[in-house]
This record gives sequence, structure tokens and C-alpha cells, in this order.
Amino acid sequence: MKKNIGIWIDSKQAFIIKLSNHKHTIKTIESNIEFRERVEGESKKFGRFGGQYISYEKHRENKQMSQTSEFIKKLLKEITNCDSFVIFGPSKMKKILKKEIKNNMLLAPKLLGVFKSEQLTENQMVAWVKDYYKI
Repeated sequence: MKKNIGIWIDSKQAFIIKLSNHKHTIKTIESNIEFRERVEGESKKFGRFGGQYISYEKHRENKQMSQTSEFIKKLLKEITNCDSFVIFGPSKMKKILKKEIKNNMLLAPKLLGVFKSEQLTENQMVAWVKDYYKI
């Protein structure tokens, strides 16, 4: 009984398609990454305090990075006990996930490939994964 997984990922969510015994299951994981957010107290791009200017961009960047890290951790928990997996999707998030997997010695040999894909429906995602694994 092989467990093969296909992960369709973009910056909003990830669909994990698990194949085993010629059956498939789909699990959706939301990223919860806020891309357009107003920081409390923000009125201008910068504020002047004495001789210093501060910017809210660094705060936003740090928050996005921590939210992305949490999203990647959730995905890694889902794929720990599989035989092999493939990643596909339209955004750069697949490359971030690939980088984290390459740093993980247990998961790196299980990664079969990273492929570019368009926006797909759930049925199209399942068909893509089944076609990839020749099921």
C-alpha cells in the first residue's frame, strides 16, 4: 500500500491530494497570510521621531515571513508519513516549500519534482496527480 501525495500550492492555500489503494482524499490548508494589511497607528509611510524615520514595511515583512513559516510547517506535518510526493502550482510558494524540504533530510529523498501549473479545479488537481503517478 503506497501513499503518494500531490500538493497544489499557492500563496492563499494548499490542496493535499493523497492517493492510496486507487482512492484519493483531498485536504485543504489555508495559509492565513495577510498581504494587504493596515498596521494600527499607521498614517503615513514614515513617521518622524527626532532624527529617525521609521517604516512599517519591515513590520509587515516580518509578519508575512512568520505566517509563511507557519503555513509551511502545517504542510510538512501532513507529508511526513508518505512514500513520495510531488509539488505543483502557479506561485513562488512552491519554491519556498521545496527549499524547506531540501533542508529536511527525511523528506528530501521523497520529493519527486516541482512543476509549474495554472489555477485548477479540485477535479483537475486529482486528475493531474493520478496522471503523474500513472494511476
